[in-house]
Amino acid sequence: MSWLNLLRTVWPFAASYLLLVGLLGRQLGLRVGFQVIHALTCSRWGMSGNQSLFQNGDVVIGGLLMFHHQPPALDDDFKLKPHYKACTGLVPYPLQYAIVFAVEEINNSTTLLPGVKLGYRIVDSCGRPPWALQAALSLVGGESSSCTLYDTPDYPAKSKEEYREQRVDPPVPLIIGGVSSPTAKTLSRTLRPISTPLISYMASCPCLSDRLQFPNFFRTIPSDIYQARAIAQLTIRFKWTWIGAVVTNNDYGHMAVKVFQEEVKGKEVCLAFIETLQREKIVSDARRAALTIQASTARVILIFSSYPNVRDLFMQLAKMNVTGRQFLASEAWSTSNVLLQDPVTKKVASGVLGVAIHSSSIRGFQNYLRSLNPIQQPNDDFLQEYWKQEFGCIPNATSASSLPPCSGTESLEDIQHPFTDTSQLRMSYNVYLAVYAAAHALHSLLSCPDTETLQRSRSSSCSSFKPIKPMELLQHLSNVNFTTPQGQRFYFQGADIPAKYDLINWQKTSHGLQKLVLIGRVDGFDILLNESVIQWSTGSNQVPVSVCSESCPPGTRKANRKGEALCCFDCFPCTKGEINNRTGSLYCERCPSEFWSNAERTACIPRQLDFLSFNETLGTTLTSAAISGVVVTAVVFVVFLHYRHTPMVRANNSELSFLLLVSLKLCFLCSLVFIGRPSVWSCRFQQAAFGISFVLCVSCLQVKTIVVLAAFRSAQPGAKALIRWFGPGQQRGSVCLLTCVQIIICSAWLSLSPPVPRRDLGFQGSKVTLECAMASVVGFSLVLGYIGLLACTCLLLAFLARKLPDNFNEAKLITFSMLIFCAVWVAFVPAYVSSPGKYAVAVEIFAILASSYGLLLCIFAPKCFIILLRPEKNTKKHLMSR
Repeated sequence: MSWLNLLRTVWPFAASYLLLVGLLGRQLGLRVGFQVIHALTCSRWGMSGNQSLFQNGDVVIGGLLMFHHQPPALDDDFKLKPHYKACTGLVPYPLQYAIVFAVEEINNSTTLLPGVKLGYRIVDSCGRPPWALQAALSLVGGESSSCTLYDTPDYPAKSKEEYREQRVDPPVPLIIGGVSSPTAKTLSRTLRPISTPLISYMASCPCLSDRLQFPNFFRTIPSDIYQARAIAQLTIRFKWTWIGAVVTNNDYGHMAVKVFQEEVKGKEVCLAFIETLQREKIVSDARRAALTIQASTARVILIFSSYPNVRDLFMQLAKMNVTGRQFLASEAWSTSNVLLQDPVTKKVASGVLGVAIHSSSIRGFQNYLRSLNPIQQPNDDFLQEYWKQEFGCIPNATSASSLPPCSGTESLEDIQHPFTDTSQLRMSYNVYLAVYAAAHALHSLLSCPDTETLQRSRSSSCSSFKPIKPMELLQHLSNVNFTTPQGQRFYFQGADIPAKYDLINWQKTSHGLQKLVLIGRVDGFDILLNESVIQWSTGSNQVPVSVCSESCPPGTRKANRKGEALCCFDCFPCTKGEINNRTGSLYCERCPSEFWSNAERTACIPRQLDFLSFNETLGTTLTSAAISGVVVTAVVFVVFLHYRHTPMVRANNSELSFLLLVSLKLCFLCSLVFIGRPSVWSCRFQQAAFGISFVLCVSCLQVKTIVVLAAFRSAQPGAKALIRWFGPGQQRGSVCLLTCVQIIICSAWLSLSPPVPRRDLGFQGSKVTLECAMASVVGFSLVLGYIGLLACTCLLLAFLARKLPDNFNEAKLITFSMLIFCAVWVAFVPAYVSSPGKYAVAVEIFAILASSYGLLLCIFAPKCFIILLRPEKNTKKHLMSR
């Protein structure tokens, strides 16, 4: 950096420091400090330019606005480089005239500051902090063309008439200015020692709300916290859960991201990425951010940055042909005419949804602006320059120039320009509010102590005019509470005002251009939005979707992906017996015990009653098998009845054979009792029928076996008495006795603790089993145990008699039948215990049928074969031969 550039950089701050020392000395009554400020102000030390607006008055307020902006300079690497060229670009907003217009309204008012003429001194800060600081100190220090006013020690005692008559720039007690937050912080800290109030119309950093650091700062624009909250509420409202963020690399951008994340915390909204833009390396930063946007699945992009940075970002997106993104705009660029009219912006950013500074109309302001003319206001340098730019001529030409002199017929009446467009006043309205806030504070300060009301006529005044002390004005400014001419209530909450924003939408016109459309407002924490008029980036009224993962539908639950954001997840169906009737739920709920989930896993439905019925395949099969057994048994019974006089039937007590056939028929029939819906009586009858039928059957076989053994023993010497003691009567009595024991067991069991119908909820399925529950396992065990005891005894006796010398030995048949019987029932126990629901009933029926068929076939099939097919063997001689 050259010495000249170094001097240009250091001199404004050094001069500001010396001037501040002078101001403090003046506040303390020190002559040395006063001489310093006198020397500095009389020298009219280097300003950004000489353009200013001035009107003398009893009280003069300062305006530190931006008439011009300084064009950026790029080096060979397309990076911003510092330069010290003068501000040449006109700012197309009538900020300074908002002050002038408001002051004229106040001076014409009969209720606000009556008897006091309000003046103004407005200077150009060019938006540069060093020049803004320099100009601010010049305003609070005061300047005079003659440099003699401050030499007189009686300056504070001069009357207001003398102020009006002398052409002097008196020190201002209040400044309206601070176009940016960094500038406002610098100005507030600098003016704090002398308590000069600073009212900013654009500084929105939340840090400026700190009254400990900035006790003299006020603003007519809401804190950025509120616009970040508003945008967060919009993302929640439109169910955007996957958002990209591009922010400027300063407090403005970082604060916005922080507030946004705090607001959406717990609302399932995630930031897919955060890219930063820095003006000094905007080209590389914009390219990197554009590549990230292109690669990301996020379709909604939040941008908190100034419009020059956004313009460079859109240029990079246009080069990459990245379209179809829905942009959310902060107030810094949402209303930029430069972006709206840029064809590059139209290509990549349509349907922008943004937060904008609250706009309002100022009655009569448009007519005032259109009536401005440099011929009538020759001392207005800004208007002179604007005239040159707009009409290409020089008003009030006094010397030769490349431009022709104006004819005097030029007018702003028919000019369409942002300067004269008052349809949506934003920054200008904030400046207008700042003037009225200052006026109401002065009104409160200058009111006479003995006046009971503030409504005074223009002719009334206090007996003496006292100079304005910034400290006193600061106190009154904190308490202002008034209604604007537009009917809006205005007051300060510390340094801030209640949050009010406009919600705007970029929409295409029929001519292919883009325009701003007001779609809603933000009032504090309330959002009033007309969704039906929004035109989205897709060109339709359909809200765009921006999610990392589609929301899990009802019937599923979401599981977060390891190592990824909470908004990225997979959906898994709920397991059987669980439901989820909500969208995007993390958990599935288990159904109550008597309910089960439907196929979609969205609702619990009553579980169907499940039992072994006659209609299902298994029930039909078992029923057919049981009826077939009854039929076969009946056929055998008829055959035996027809051939009852033959030796084969008469052998070994034909009466027991018929009784055995009847008991087998009962065994087949009792299996049918197990099929069908269980009831109280069916549960009791089925086990009793089963137990008694099988005991009767086994008892007949056991007695038959005993008869065979007795007959064989009776053939031996001295054993004839044995057969006498086991004649037909004793045989019938034995069967009845053995059967009665089972009847007694069943009666006691069914009397004390019978089986009852019960819904088995233990098996978790879509069906609940209706079964006969064994209330007493002991009773059922005794029934089975007694049958097993008789079967084992019969098997043992038959096994001993299997080798008797008769040609036809029935003991062999009984042995085989009992082996099958015991095998079936031994296998029954584990199968019955392990079978669920109705299948346990099917196992028991199968055991009954299998054992019954085993007895029927093993005992009667050989006999029927001889009776029907080998009648020559159905003789006593053949049966008794050895």
